[in-house]
Amino acid sequence: MNSISPNLNIMIKACEKASKVIIRDFGEVENLQVAKKGPRDFVSKTDKRVEEILIYELNKAKKNYSFLTEENGKIENNDKDKVWIIDPIDGTTNFLHGIPHFAISVALKIENEIKSALVFDPVKNEIFFAEKNNGAYFNNHRIRVSNKNDIEECLFSSDQHGLKIIFPDLNLRSSGCSALDLAYVGSGRFDGFFHNKIKLWDIAAGVLIVQEAGGTTNDFTKFEEDSIDIRAASTSIYQKMMKKLVNF
Repeated sequence: MNSISPNLNIMIKACEKASKVIIRDFGEVENLQVAKKGPRDFVSKTDKRVEEILIYELNKAKKNYSFLTEENGKIENNDKDKVWIIDPIDGTTNFLHGIPHFAISVALKIENEIKSALVFDPVKNEIFFAEKNNGAYFNNHRIRVSNKNDIEECLFSSDQHGLKIIFPDLNLRSSGCSALDLAYVGSGRFDGFFHNKIKLWDIAAGVLIVQEAGGTTNDFTKFEEDSIDIRAASTSIYQKMMKKLVNF
């Protein structure tokens, strides 16, 4: 693989540090399932703690960069054109129920373009990352989107919930973690992903991973940051998926 940038190196180190808290606390969730209160408050504290670690570590390395985070919202520093976009635990509902499918998502946006991206699954120890014009990688190996042409053979994911909608006629999964869904599209595990009204921190890193793995996404910058309709797929299947989503 090509050498990674200093910024991506900072992101990886910050996520590795934060992941220790996630792994430790995830080990406690099972014990809390039987408690009357349940683990909800505990998980909320984990979310906040992980975000604090990420902000501290990234800020220590790049003091002027700004932030957009799930818990703290916008944090504007001197450099407003360079923004870390953070989701400390994407898939908190899975985490809450003791399901080991969630990830840390960190992206770096420079002048309105995502330049570096990282999706880190701490339980499986899987790291997906990408840099603009430098390819996408999974645990240091180059990844590409799938090259299937028959939509019947494809597997798609959508985490759409809370709306009374008819899902399109696609072979579909709902994993509960959008960041990993997009990373899986990039690595060829899924063929496509779609979701309406999603937030930027859920998809910022995953979108670049898909693009740099040779996939196609729609232009999420046309949407408000807290209400994005995202579409992503391998290039060979993208238009076929879009035809199925015409009423979605």
